[in-house]
Order: sequence, then C-alpha cells, then structure tokens
Amino acid sequence: MPHAPRSRQTTHEVTNQPDPTARDLWLTDPALRHWAGLAGTDTAHLARFGARAGSDTLREAGRLANRHPPELRLFDRGGRRLDEVEFHPAYHQLMDLGLGNGYAACAWEGTAGGHATHAAMLYMLSQIEPGVCCPMTMTYAAVPALAADPALSAEWRPKLTARAYDPTVAPLAAKRAATMGMAMTEKQGGSDVRANSTTAQPDAEGWRLRGHKWFCSAPMCDGFLTLAQAPGGLTCFLVPRWTPDGERNAMQIQRLKDKLGNRANASAEIEYHDAWAQQLGPQGQGVRTIIEMVQHTRLDTAMAPAGLMRGALAEALWWAQGRSAFQRRLIDQPLMRAVLADLAIEAEGALAMALRVARAFDDPAQAALARIAVAVVKFWSNKRCIWMIGEAMECLGGMGYVEDTPLPMLYREAPLNGIWEGSGNVICLDILRALAREPAAADALRAELMAATGADRRYDAALKAHLDRWPGLPPEAEARAYAERLAVLFGASVLIRQGSAAMADAWVATRVDGQRGALPGTATGIDSDAILAGLAA
Repeated sequence: MPHAPRSRQTTHEVTNQPDPTARDLWLTDPALRHWAGLAGTDTAHLARFGARAGSDTLREAGRLANRHPPELRLFDRGGRRLDEVEFHPAYHQLMDLGLGNGYAACAWEGTAGGHATHAAMLYMLSQIEPGVCCPMTMTYAAVPALAADPALSAEWRPKLTARAYDPTVAPLAAKRAATMGMAMTEKQGGSDVRANSTTAQPDAEGWRLRGHKWFCSAPMCDGFLTLAQAPGGLTCFLVPRWTPDGERNAMQIQRLKDKLGNRANASAEIEYHDAWAQQLGPQGQGVRTIIEMVQHTRLDTAMAPAGLMRGALAEALWWAQGRSAFQRRLIDQPLMRAVLADLAIEAEGALAMALRVARAFDDPAQAALARIAVAVVKFWSNKRCIWMIGEAMECLGGMGYVEDTPLPMLYREAPLNGIWEGSGNVICLDILRALAREPAAADALRAELMAATGADRRYDAALKAHLDRWPGLPPEAEARAYAERLAVLFGASVLIRQGSAAMADAWVATRVDGQRGALPGTATGIDSDAILAGLAA
C-alpha cells in the first residue's frame, strides 16, 4: 500500500488543497445514468466500464499518454523503410480498455441500444484521455462504409469488431483484431475533397494510388479508407498496410502533425507511391461511399464535447467542494454556485442532445432525424465546449492552468471536434443542403421540435418566432444563426420532454429565452440550488 504524500513541509503544512481521488465515471454522474437509461443502453456494461475507466490506474495512463506523445520511426537501423509510429505503453493500455470492452463493436453486434452504448463509452473515455478515441471511432465508423463491398466487409468486419486490441505490425490475416483509419483531405482542397489530385490506376492486382494526403488520422491503423481520382471519377478505396504478397504497402509517412491537443494520438501527412488499394463502392461515387463512415464519426464528434465538458465540470465541482476562500467553501458562495450551475446546464444539455441523436442511430426508422440532428448537435456543442472548459479552469484559479490537473488537456482538446469531420461553416452549409435535398430529414426535425410544444410558453413562442423568421431555408450568410437556433430548440425539446423540471426550465430560460448575459454565471431567475443538487451522485 503506497504511503500518502507528506503534508507537513519544512516551512509550512499543506492545507486547503483538495486531495485528488479516483472517480467512478458512472456512479458519480447522475445525468449520464438518466440519459443513458432513456437511450436504451447496456447500463450494466457502462457501469463496469465507468468504474474501471475512472480508476487511479487508468487516470494515470491518460496522463502518461499525453506526456509521452507518439514518435515516428521511418527506417530501421539498416535503412529499410518502416513508416511506423511508436506509442507509450499507456496508450496501448487505453486502447485495450476501449476496444477490449466493445467501443468499436457494440453498435454492430445486433443488440438494442448499441450506438448509444458506444456513445456513452466515448463520453466517459473522453474525460480520461480523448486522443485514443480517434482510432477507435474510425474503426467503429468504418463498418457501415465497408458494406458497399460484401467481400471486403467479410474480410475486415470480423477483426474491426473483435472486442480485442492487437497492436502488432502484421498483415490482417495474422492479427486477431484490427483498426481502420481515414485519409481524405489534401493540401490544395481540405474539406473540398472533390479537388483531390491523388490518382488511382488499375492493374492486374487491383489499383495503384499515387499522390498525397495532408491529414491521415491514426497512421498506425491496419487499413485506411481514402479517396482518389479513378478513370470513372472520385472513388473510395481501402488501402491496407500490407500487400497481398506480404510486403509493406507503399504508403509513406512524411511527418507527424504537431497539434495543439490530441497529443496521445498520431496524425500524419502521407504519400502514396503506387500503393496497392482495393476499390470500395462504384467509381465516381467516392464521397457517397465514404460518407457512411463520416456520418458515424460525426456522432462521436457530437458526443465528445459532452464528455470533455463533463470532465471539466467534475474537476470544478471537486475543487469548489474541497477549497475554502474568505472563510467559506467555494461551493457555498452564491456567485460560484451561479457559475457552476451554468456550466452544469451546458454539460447536461450537450449530453442529452448527443444521446438523443445516438438513439436515432439505433432506430432505422429515425435515420432521417439522425442525418440532420447529428450535424446540428455537433455544431452547437463544440462551439460551447471551448468557453465552458475555459470557465471551468477559472473555477480552480491558477491550479486549473497547470498540467497537474486534466484541465489543460481538456482545454486543448476542446476545439478539435468542431474542426474535424467538418468545421463550423462546412457543417452549417451541410445542414442547409440536407434540409433542401432530403425532405424526410426536414420533416423529422420539425416533428422533434413540435413534440415539446404545449409544456412551456417560452419555448412555444421561440419556436413560432423561428418558423416565422425562416419559413423556408435561410440565405447562406445566415446559416450559423439558423443552425444555432435549431440547436437550442432541439436541446429544449429533449430536456422539456425527458429532463428534470429544474434543468429544462434553466435551459429554456437561458438558452432559448435569453435570460442571461453573454458570459457564464450571468443568468437570472434560475434555480441554481436545484441544478447543483441534481449533480449529487
């Protein structure tokens, strides 16, 4: 049993410093238990996962994975190309935690609530170390895209959904489990993937790809879905790390990205030097094929900010409950309570919306709602995540700004999911495009908003004002205002129908009806005591 650190120093005794403790991510999160239950998740599995993920051992693994970023190994000692990335053992420990417990598998095993269970696992793991979620999310999201080719799906799907983690560098046939990455964007186009210049030429063994990718996520995956210009137009391909004859494929890593956050995860610039590839889906339909993967990664980028916000809120609450200033605990001071309540509203709203979207992913009859709502929630929650975590840091004062707490890691991660899988403008334009081209999506979203009418006159008035302002789609320049309003109304609809009375009232008052200033903690007329009481385990 390790000894506790010494509080009595040579010059002073350490007091008024809350002791960090392990935190069961399921038992200490009443909001998660409530919304996960409504979403039909495997709550017994989530309870076990939350207890393990919140342990001291796994929290330390998250810290180490961030402190020791991946390293690129281009060559072996004899000068032979390797194009490998080496990770700290803590990274592998976290990957094993996620994949071994079904992070990439549970949505595809035919059990009810699989996507929502997956999303809840992401929510909890994001609080410990969000970087490892990237390769696991892509592995989860690749499964529906592979359905475009039954033979490829039969080869890859069993190992992508194996409930195991196998980091060995070996051909697929020699591995008990596999991961899948993605490489779409290029220097000249970014999100405009139709401007891609990578070419694909057929040969007797399949296809050969030549070109570059400016952003390849998780370059140590076993395979990658990518886009290239084939004779028939932009086409999706699967590029494995190994060729059929057991040679390393000609996919060469140029460098690893030096990113603001997401430090435990590797992201790379790569080149294809006539790399061997297999066609996935029809020629000229590359975007339509790979969009199945993008749609499911978007679910995770809609849920991730909720997890990051919950992690930051938990740190702020822990500090406020254990720290005193001016003869009172911080948690007992009215202004601090107002700030913490506002942060709690933001965090629970993001969770409630994301799990509502995940529930739509689980129900084929709600596919149209899933298509549009995931974009709306992704846009809103990621924009709110940045300021929310910054405010949580401030609750700790100077302590929140140092790496001894997880808040700097969470803050660096906060902008990421708003950028990946479509930045703000791209997402807002996608919302307009989906509503214009897919009448079922527009109908499903309108029905979801109308379902909450009659319970709160402020909500009813705000929804009417929204529909009166935009009886059709807005001009492009108003796309952000339109998407923002859809998000706050969607959140209100979910909370009014299924949340606590205090939380629903607070969301409507502050996010819908505007009874707050521009900054956190400026709301008036909300029941902060009831909101904070609801955070008690």
